[in-house]
Amino acid sequence: MKRILIVEDVELNRDLLVQLLEEDYELLTAVDGAAGLELAARARPDLILMDLSLPILDGWEATRRLKATQGLRHIPVIALTAHAMCGDEEHARAAGCDDYLSKPIDEDILFEKLGRFLGTDLGRA
Repeated sequence: MKRILIVEDVELNRDLLVQLLEEDYELLTAVDGAAGLELAARARPDLILMDLSLPILDGWEATRRLKATQGLRHIPVIALTAHAMCGDEEHARAAGCDDYLSKPIDEDILFEKLGRFLGTDLGRA
């Protein structure tokens, strides 16, 4: 089973993602960017869903550090964020995010992106 790390500080958003994904993926969660980086280094997830507005270490910097680390840079990072203004997706990609999904989350698009990066087809898109 593929392992996804969810880095999200808002409990409601985190719980929603867990409910959506728990049947199909092994899930790990972190509530800030620093904890997310630490967990990524220990657990080596197959993909990271990264909120960008996080306490302690924001998702922009956490992604930069992840992509600068030899053993972690291969892990795909999908930015999950309320930052949906013009230029935010480009900013997220410049920080190292492999893809971008704005909140509120469209479940079909989320599963399509997961399938693309993880090679899983759950028939949801």
